[in-house]
This record gives sequence, structure tokens and C-alpha cells, in this order.
Amino acid sequence: MNLDILYALAPVAAIIGVSAVGGWVLTTWMRIKNGYPLDGAWGQAIYPKTSDETIERVKLISQENAQLRAELGSVKDRLAVIERIVTDESHRVASEIEALRRPAN
Repeated sequence: MNLDILYALAPVAAIIGVSAVGGWVLTTWMRIKNGYPLDGAWGQAIYPKTSDETIERVKLISQENAQLRAELGSVKDRLAVIERIVTDESHRVASEIEALRRPAN
């Protein structure tokens, strides 16, 4: 009788065990992929060693980030002008263009 219960619960226990190990592997992979520090056996953080190459890479990425932010700001400004032109009344835009074509006295 007890052996029948054990045989019935064995697949459930195996599924739970495989799911737990698979979840741990997936979580560890996601942490590594996204740059989070890993935990040791007793909960202490295991930080990756920083090398000169890593520091240089961070500097380059920071510079690129600043350049992209500046470019995004200019694109937002240009988009605002285009939105103003598109939503503005057509005769007003035409009159402003004609005013720019007239020679200044």
C-alpha cells in the first residue's frame, strides 16, 4: 500500500525537482545576460572582475549614450516644428513663406 503511494507521487516529485532546477538555471542566465551580480552559495554577491577593457567599454557606451540623447533632442525639436506646420492652418503657413520671400526694406 505504501509503495503504491510512493510510485504515484514519484512523477510529481520529479516534475517539481526538474522545474526547480530549470527555474534556477533560467534565473541565473537572465541575471548574467542583464548584468546583475550573481549570488554565492551563502548569499554573498559574486561580482565580475573589472578589467581595463570593461572600464573602457563603459566609457565608450556612456559617450555614445550622450550623443544619442543629444540627437534625440534635436529630432524631437524637428518633429515639433513639423507637427506645428501640419496642424497649422494652410493659409497662415503660406503667408509666412511669402513673407520670407519678400525682400526686406
